[in-house]
Amino acid sequence: MADVKYYDVILKPLITEKSMEGMGEKKYAFLVHPEANRSQVKEAVEKMFDGVKVKKVNTLNQDGKNKRRGYTTGKTAKTKKAYVWLTDDSKDIELFTSL
Repeated sequence: MADVKYYDVILKPLITEKSMEGMGEKKYAFLVHPEANRSQVKEAVEKMFDGVKVKKVNTLNQDGKNKRRGYTTGKTAKTKKAYVWLTDDSKDIELFTSL
């Protein structure tokens, strides 16, 4: 496994209708490095955002979709998502408050 630092773990936040509904319950979604595990995601979120305490992290791997372009077939890149729950006494993630 590659040496993944905490600033390389979170690639970008997931902005979807479902993830926006979860923000009221302090549930946030991120695209993360494919080799990152739950403890690395927890550490990265707590270090990147001040005053945030993570209660739980769920991760899921998504395989790439099959795509065709004429006769040639291929796959898109596989991705990994992380759903992060914050504790009740932690601050909200400021990145999402302006949306």
